[in-house]
Amino acid sequence: MSHIRRREFITLIGGAAAWPLAARAQQAGEHMRRVGVLMSVAADGPEGQARLAAFLNGLRQAGWNDDRNLRIDQRWGGGDAELTRKYAAELVALRPDVILASGDTVVALRQATRTVPIVFTIIADPVGTGLVDSLAHPAGNATGFTSYEYGFGAKWLELLKEIAPNVTRAAVIRNANESAGIAQFAGIQGVAPTLGVELIPIGVRDAGEIERAVTTFARSPNGGLIVTGSAPAAIHRDLIVTLAARHKLPAVYYGRFFGTAGGLISYGPDLVDQHRRAASYVDRILKGEKPADLPVQAPTNYELVINLKTAKGLGLDVPPTLLARADEVIE
Repeated sequence: MSHIRRREFITLIGGAAAWPLAARAQQAGEHMRRVGVLMSVAADGPEGQARLAAFLNGLRQAGWNDDRNLRIDQRWGGGDAELTRKYAAELVALRPDVILASGDTVVALRQATRTVPIVFTIIADPVGTGLVDSLAHPAGNATGFTSYEYGFGAKWLELLKEIAPNVTRAAVIRNANESAGIAQFAGIQGVAPTLGVELIPIGVRDAGEIERAVTTFARSPNGGLIVTGSAPAAIHRDLIVTLAARHKLPAVYYGRFFGTAGGLISYGPDLVDQHRRAASYVDRILKGEKPADLPVQAPTNYELVINLKTAKGLGLDVPPTLLARADEVIE
């Protein structure tokens, strides 16, 4: 599907063009179901369309077609908390059968409804944040897929030391306004003393904050960078990768799409695959099952991506043992 045609297709499923399709489907005697989609990232971001496409493909495989028996209403929060709250209220008002909440949008949706079924993706600690009673028995109106347990942050710092042993200071880009950002930082803090690394947290409110903080941090030697998972980090992906290169900072990122954009090394779950898997839960809810009875699932695929071109630019020799573990090596 070409770029133009894909955009027309996205407009078709999300916009007013769906109405005549809905009317046609109902004339044909099909019961039209309604699914809301609230994405944490921006529609034109590096990852958003891939996640949406995986979700829609999963639905199609289960027999749900957006031109026949399904209407999709989509909104893109773009990392803006106020906008996300507004869109959550809009989607709930449309009275959908179920809503896909990608990323931290689930918090706004849970504030807007305790009755509409919600399937979430990319949530670090659904129990700690009160979204579910337990992973095995969610109990409320939400269930879904976790991104990683909080201790995962330790792996990022271990990888940073493995690829750049001289690092003694690490700036950690994290979103302090959400529990996942705080907890991922805590996971990194847990191993920092053992590895002899001093941590400096950096916020992600806007591009200016990131640029100022990284520039200041880079004035002292032996620095490295860890980028933890958040919607603002995804939105500012290109800026963060550019700053790491400009200041010669070895950096570890939480998602594959950083490695392909020139980031040194990334390690994390396959977030696109999570959206394909989420379609199976949406399908089961549309067929009558309740979120309370569907256990929260952990990631099944983790991806380690190493960008050798970036390593060369930083003057780093990637250990053969690390290269051997990589799922993808970018030359």
